[in-house]
Amino acid sequence: MRAVIAERHGGPDVLAVVQRDAPAPGPGQLLVDVAAAGVNFADIYRREGWTPYSGEVPYVPGTEGAGTVAAAGPGADGPGVGDRVAWTGAASYAEQVIVPAGQAVPVPDDVDLEVAAAVLLQGMTAHYLSNDTYPVAEGDPVVVHAAAGGVGLLLTQMAAARGGVVIATTSSPEKAELAREAGARHVAGYGNFGAVTREVTGGAGAAAVYDGVGQATFDASLAALRPRGYMVLYGAASGAVAPLDPQRLAAGGSLFLTRPTLGSYIATRGELRHRADDLFRWIREGTLTVRIGGRYPLDQAARAHEDLAGRRTTGKLILRVR
Repeated sequence: MRAVIAERHGGPDVLAVVQRDAPAPGPGQLLVDVAAAGVNFADIYRREGWTPYSGEVPYVPGTEGAGTVAAAGPGADGPGVGDRVAWTGAASYAEQVIVPAGQAVPVPDDVDLEVAAAVLLQGMTAHYLSNDTYPVAEGDPVVVHAAAGGVGLLLTQMAAARGGVVIATTSSPEKAELAREAGARHVAGYGNFGAVTREVTGGAGAAAVYDGVGQATFDASLAALRPRGYMVLYGAASGAVAPLDPQRLAAGGSLFLTRPTLGSYIATRGELRHRADDLFRWIREGTLTVRIGGRYPLDQAARAHEDLAGRRTTGKLILRVR
């Protein structure tokens, strides 16, 4: 089978397609024929060797995908051979992958496997951010950074569906239009979102800022919050945020700062299924739109990384494997 291998940490050029023996599922594991794999910033962070994403090399990149179960190991409860599944947490840039049965979620027959691969990680991220980390309430003004990106478009839709007044940041008129289509009431650039937030809220500030950009937006995001507002830092696309003196939170009006990760919000099988089932139900009902902004063959994984890091895309990028 073919698989993408990162032989060392570094730039996109460290990714190469190689031939490997097909893996065999062990106890509690599934062997899955991969239809598509999602491309995420976490894949870039690991490739570059960022802490805590870095690990041993060589390795197969990828953290999510969707496909069809080809074989099941002993004691693998749940999906069986021939079932359509999606997952997070397994090395997915390959034609076949091993997935722990407990991490595989069933994909409804009327949901395309490419859509399932595109939505699971970022969709569940948007789900926990808007429903649990800071549960958006009716009328809450919230800032969504990079609103035309993979998480951003989904998060904007979910926050708006909960009654939030979304103030979206984008970097171009085309991306601004996508954010509006997703439900953003106001759109701003990265240089003026603070002023727009103050204008929209009559000077009060945002109830929450959902920030996956990191270094470039963090300080202005803190300043855009209302007293007791929530700074939700869930990514670092522009670089890591410098260490913070907690006194800044007091000076801003008893602010809350959290750095959530998906793993903490799908720690149980029940929570994983709850979030995934919501996503697939919303897609089937037509209330959640998944935008696939780029489809790449497996041997163009490096280009997909370059395009994502260069902010040349909107929505979700996927690798087509089969």
